[in-house]
Amino acid sequence: MDEDELSLFLAAMRDVAPLPASDKIVSRGIKVSPFPRKNKSEENATSENVLTDNIVVEIEAGDEWSFVQPGMPHQTLRRLRRGYWRIQDDLDLHGYTRDEARQALSVFLDFCAQQKFRCVRVIHGKGLSSKNREPVLKTRVGNWLMQRTDVLAFCQARPEDGGGGAILILLKTKV
Repeated sequence: MDEDELSLFLAAMRDVAPLPASDKIVSRGIKVSPFPRKNKSEENATSENVLTDNIVVEIEAGDEWSFVQPGMPHQTLRRLRRGYWRIQDDLDLHGYTRDEARQALSVFLDFCAQQKFRCVRVIHGKGLSSKNREPVLKTRVGNWLMQRTDVLAFCQARPEDGGGGAILILLKTKV
């Protein structure tokens, strides 16, 4: 600043007194539009749409595939295997590529959460028409399901529900 600007500033500030200290904020009446909060299902949907292939648990073609969230009673898995809960909806992934299957599974599970479904079935196939006759989607579906917090447990379906080509999923119910 040159001297003329400084003298003008000091002259303008001559009668200014500091405000008393206060812990209150004075509103100027400016309305700020609210930022909508996401509800829990939207937060889960956003974070869970990003299912990754980096977490891999290998399974042999003939093995039975099952999982239960840590802290859940093992009776939950036993009940799921025995058909305790009625299957409320299903998704057939036959003919899907890996990326298409991941997206379809995520959308399907989000829909099931909105509908408050408890037990659903995903048909991934046995891999009989794939290269080396090995199930491609079976392990991937299981790995993706393990990443979701709304999946309490899953297991291979009973023979009448698809056997080794399908998986039963127990979902958290939202209150």
